[in-house]
Amino acid sequence: MNTVLITGSSSGYGLQTARHFHDRGWTVIATMRTPREDVLPKSSRLRILPLDVTQPESIAACLQAAGPIDALVNNAGIGVVGAFEATPMAHIRKIFETNTFGVMAMTQAVIPHLRARRSGVIVNVTSSVTLAPMPLAAAYTASKMAIEGFTGSLAHELAAFGVRARLIEPGYAPTTRFTANSGVRVEDLIPAAYEEFAAPIFAAFAKPAMVTTEADVAEAVWQAANDLSGQLRFPAGPDAVALAQGHAG
Repeated sequence: MNTVLITGSSSGYGLQTARHFHDRGWTVIATMRTPREDVLPKSSRLRILPLDVTQPESIAACLQAAGPIDALVNNAGIGVVGAFEATPMAHIRKIFETNTFGVMAMTQAVIPHLRARRSGVIVNVTSSVTLAPMPLAAAYTASKMAIEGFTGSLAHELAAFGVRARLIEPGYAPTTRFTANSGVRVEDLIPAAYEEFAAPIFAAFAKPAMVTTEADVAEAVWQAANDLSGQLRFPAGPDAVALAQGHAG
């Protein structure tokens, strides 16, 4: 029986991915900064553990409690929507600590175990902004772009040891709590000089032509975790697929 550890499982993509893997017979270790027992079913194949990917001691304690795993899904992330000019550097660093350095720290901690067993997979969740950077998300885009390059390089390093690295590129999902953990309000990051520019962008957010569901992302993670073809990128959702096709062209 395979075991997957998923970061950021209290809501959104992570929560749906935990359910998806559990429903398909895997043992699931769902991690959260603040564990919530009410969001997932009681099951002998499902454990909830505390984890803050920005804290080395939290990572070490979580992996010690988790035991051997076959797959790591680096899903935890935060975002800020707003003009880059108005985004404090403290918030930008916070985004990178979770979205970039947190992913790298988790990956570095897990690699020795997977390498020793010469098997396993690391799945990193980025975003379709890496395919088509969007305005008002410069810092977020940069943090996810870094993971794209990181994972591509990592895939080459780990292949020699039978370990796979994969990328999930979700499209726009209105139901996700994109900025919930950022600690900053969107309205504080739109100066008067940007209001005219931002208005049609927020209008498009409110009525998107295509959307990505949490189920789309969970299925893409499932496919990536079980893929043996060598495919690196897995766009998730119809909008992300369309962007990936245009990107490839």
